[in-house]
Amino acid sequence: MIFVYVISQKATNRMAMEDWQHFGSTIYVVFTRICKTIASLSQTFIKPPNFDVIPNEIRWNPKYYPYFQNCVGTIDGTHITAHAPADVANNFRGRKSTVTSNMLAICSFDMLFTYVVTGWEGAVHDSRVLTTQLEDPTSGFPHPPAAGGINGPTELFNYRHASLRNCIERCFGVMPPSDSDSDDDAPSSSGTTRDQGANSGNDNNFANDMRDRIMFEMYLNYN
Repeated sequence: MIFVYVISQKATNRMAMEDWQHFGSTIYVVFTRICKTIASLSQTFIKPPNFDVIPNEIRWNPKYYPYFQNCVGTIDGTHITAHAPADVANNFRGRKSTVTSNMLAICSFDMLFTYVVTGWEGAVHDSRVLTTQLEDPTSGFPHPPAAGGINGPTELFNYRHASLRNCIERCFGVMPPSDSDSDDDAPSSSGTTRDQGANSGNDNNFANDMRDRIMFEMYLNYN
């Protein structure tokens, strides 16, 4: 119960001491022991998906099937607040200047984790975490079977466009942290005028037409 109390309430050791009337050393021993026990069960509960079976969330949804029948899950990274020793704390500071740990996770479409990597410093870019796991043969990364290459001009365009756009993510990664680097400082959409909205629609149509021309020309050259 002490463990559940601590993780559900984000309680400190001192708070647990007061509420459970135990010494701090007792709280620490109990919490650490249960943490290690749960970690030892990670491979029992976190398993890669069956690549031979189309997920039900895709198979029986006409919005997704058959267009995404080869998708086996979703992958993303997130930052978790961490406490690091003072001599290495700067390695864990990301763009928002807070001390965090970078976590990579893969989940199936029924929201079950199938792969998790923790412990990376918050200053490390997501692409480095992923690349390291992909290149490490002992990482246990659930490599799906080959999908058979690029299928269609849209897929080729999206693949190359995403690779090129990654440049801005790398730029963000090398920017020095600042106090103003927060989501609260993002410009609000409430100041958009009706004329600006109309111009935005015209710009979007122009961009879509240009994208389509590039997309099909690229695919013709690719074949």
